[in-house]
Amino acid sequence: MAGAGPIVDALRAESDELDALVCELPAERWATPTPSPGWTIAHQIGHLLWTDRVALVAVTDEPGFAGLLEEAAENPAGFVDEGAEELAALPPDRLLADWRQTRALLHASLLEVDDGRKLPWFGPPMSAPSMATARLMETWAHGLDVADALGVSRAPTSRLRSVAHIGVRTRDFAFAINGLPEPAEPFRVELRAPDGTTWAWGPEDAAQRVTGSAEDFCMLVTQRRPRSSLDVHALGDDAERWLGIAQAFAGPPGGGRD
Repeated sequence: MAGAGPIVDALRAESDELDALVCELPAERWATPTPSPGWTIAHQIGHLLWTDRVALVAVTDEPGFAGLLEEAAENPAGFVDEGAEELAALPPDRLLADWRQTRALLHASLLEVDDGRKLPWFGPPMSAPSMATARLMETWAHGLDVADALGVSRAPTSRLRSVAHIGVRTRDFAFAINGLPEPAEPFRVELRAPDGTTWAWGPEDAAQRVTGSAEDFCMLVTQRRPRSSLDVHALGDDAERWLGIAQAFAGPPGGGRD
């Protein structure tokens, strides 16, 4: 599927960058706590492995995915965390090898999805490019947790545009999940890209505006940093409200980070 090719390439690059952070860690370092409460580096990689496995089922076995939906409905609060907990208990070399194999299969499978096909998911069905974009967003966010745990900084890349795009597209979801009415007005979002150019969404004359650093916006919508520490600014009451609740990930409202 030509349409999914560029975003799958970006997902592969993002996954490889995270792989390079952990591949030479001694086994004991995989138990290092990350900023996500109760989660170690092993939990972060285990979660990505679990989600890549589930995404692969969605692509290759829709009846099997329907069964996973039933399991999730029986334990909506713990279904995902239990998966991460189970996989985090694997020896690190086994965990890393399983993640490598699974993500390679997922990336290849996404490239084979027919145009127009919608893949089932825990939220609305999505196209292969959208699935790859969601996996990129999550891989980047959990990779940031791992980098924080290791005390290293990652240089921002153009791949952040896809993360920011999900952050913009999930504006109404963030309002709905917090029990708030969707804003009536369109928003203009203008973000400073890593190369100094501007990434923009929405009409140029919109009264509700968000501006700032693209990397910081991505940290905001994945709730990896508190808003007070970020170069992200709002103009307009609805835009201001959005920045307080923005989340690019599915599930209940996140608690954010101190």
